[in-house]
Amino acid sequence: MKIVIAITAASGALYARLTLERLLAAPEVSEIALVCSARARDVMAHERVVLPEDARIRTFANDDLFAPPASGSARYDAMVIVPSTVGTVGRVAAGTAQSLIERAADVMLKERRRLVFVVRETPLSLIHLRNMTTLTEAGAVILPASPSFYAAPQDIGALCGTVADRAVALLGVDVPCYEWGE
Repeated sequence: MKIVIAITAASGALYARLTLERLLAAPEVSEIALVCSARARDVMAHERVVLPEDARIRTFANDDLFAPPASGSARYDAMVIVPSTVGTVGRVAAGTAQSLIERAADVMLKERRRLVFVVRETPLSLIHLRNMTTLTEAGAVILPASPSFYAAPQDIGALCGTVADRAVALLGVDVPCYEWGE
């Protein structure tokens, strides 16, 4: 599988790192296109999050609209925006792509491929909710960054890992994770 992972400047860079680690652990993932928004790296530095490195990761600048994820012919299988700002949600919902992240999301929608937004915002305004409804109606999945406590996580990594597990599963990648009733 070829996956696009986009990181925006929402707080919660740990979600991005954990999602990336899980994708790299999956043997079916052959390529990851990584795109960070202009301020995402600032947030990662502030939150002391370092992304893993791997030969399967191809990094693209968010202003590079000639990069492969900007075209449906590149045939990426799925995309996750983790964490996603509500600004990114709004621009994609409005169809006004002006960055590689927004264009790649637009490509996923038009090609009817899997697109997951791990939204990291609270509280949500009516505008945010309407934009999320628009994206859901267009075929995207909205996954609020709301960790699960079912498995009694013992630290922040395990807690945030519950969101990463769900995001990766929604992309169609099989990774071991907590299942209800265990």
